[in-house]
Amino acid sequence: MAQSKPELLVIEDDEGLQKQLKWSLDEYHVVLADGKDSSLAELRRFQPKVVTLDLGLPPDPANASAGLELLSEILKLSPSSKVIVVTGNDEREVAMKAIELGAYDYYQKPIQPDELKLIINRAFELANLEEESRIHRRNENMRFHGIVATSPKMLAACQKIEKVAPTELNVMLEGDSGTGKEVLGRAVHLLSKRNEHSFVYLNCAAIPENLLETELFGYEAPGFSEDGASSQGKIEEANGGTLYLDEVEMMPMSLQTKLMRALNDGGIERVGSRDTLAINLRLICSANGDLEQYVNEGKFREDLFYKLNEINIQIPPLSERDGDVVLIARTMLTKFNEQFGRNIRSFTKDAVQAMEAYAWPGNVRELENKIKSAVVMSEGTQISAEDLQIEEAQLREMPLNLRQVREAAETRAIQRAIVLADGNISQAAKLLGLTRPTLYSLMDKYSIHS
Repeated sequence: MAQSKPELLVIEDDEGLQKQLKWSLDEYHVVLADGKDSSLAELRRFQPKVVTLDLGLPPDPANASAGLELLSEILKLSPSSKVIVVTGNDEREVAMKAIELGAYDYYQKPIQPDELKLIINRAFELANLEEESRIHRRNENMRFHGIVATSPKMLAACQKIEKVAPTELNVMLEGDSGTGKEVLGRAVHLLSKRNEHSFVYLNCAAIPENLLETELFGYEAPGFSEDGASSQGKIEEANGGTLYLDEVEMMPMSLQTKLMRALNDGGIERVGSRDTLAINLRLICSANGDLEQYVNEGKFREDLFYKLNEINIQIPPLSERDGDVVLIARTMLTKFNEQFGRNIRSFTKDAVQAMEAYAWPGNVRELENKIKSAVVMSEGTQISAEDLQIEEAQLREMPLNLRQVREAAETRAIQRAIVLADGNISQAAKLLGLTRPTLYSLMDKYSIHS
């Protein structure tokens, strides 16, 4: 699919100049606006990287007050947009005021399209470089764990991962299915001293009980294969590295006993052999739910539970990760655009509201499935709630307590603003219409981290 032209918002009330600029800037998708309301509507719709703004807008074209006011509102809504102000020959002082307010550059009339085009091209180049830098910084911050997070609960889990990873302690990850436990398990390995050795994964629920023993411990007997060959088990494969046991609560009691003995003795015997093989590995386990409840019900050995549960990290469901859903969705949109050759720009307002109000019983895995399907099937340039197959009847009701509503809304608004401003607190405060000290105070109140 051919890539669409980049959007350029041209704010100009002179119809003749509008036609001239649209014709001369044909390498861009020129979006025209002639006043405050239409300009802000198109800004929200297209989120252009570059804007040209004629400061002489009605109702006061003589002294540029309307243009300067609109410039401030544009930069509040879209701090990363490069705004090129267009002024008359005798308005240098006004142009300097616009630069002070945050405009990228200025151009004096009469307009020469080729000259203006050079400034616009330069603005797009800078905007693209800054976007690449933001993506690179974000990827650098997430490169060890591959997790996109801004919510306090998930950031707390990530901080625990960073603290425990360099140690040799066994780690238990508990949380609902689809919350990203395997990704976090790999993070523990990658941040550990064992990262040059193998990370071996085994799902205890995916293998029949009669085969799980040989899968774990390997075998060395003619009766276990047609050619009479021996085979390593997952424990041997992970020797020196990390063994990840997913859904460990499904391990049969007999194997729990054998695993506990192997961990205590520091060695294993393959099935069908009496030779002991020394092992040195780290165990990371995950459970869907409360493993301690399995212990209380007699379904899991207490001594093995404490052996595996040296450090316990609770992974919150997606429904409790305030502010993360849309952030993750944007990352997935970029990923699937590249994978399927699409150029879907963003999510509609109703899609964003639906994603935040939906309970996500399947967690991140369900979100990924819906985004992938929407990218493939969507016929527009934006993904709607209908594309996501989220119906209004599935959305959670807002609480009736006004204090709860206010606190929840403030928390979400602050988290969104921080995400939109790429962690820049000053810019986030501008987006919210607050002073920076006030924003810091609210962040402390709601335990929000930048």
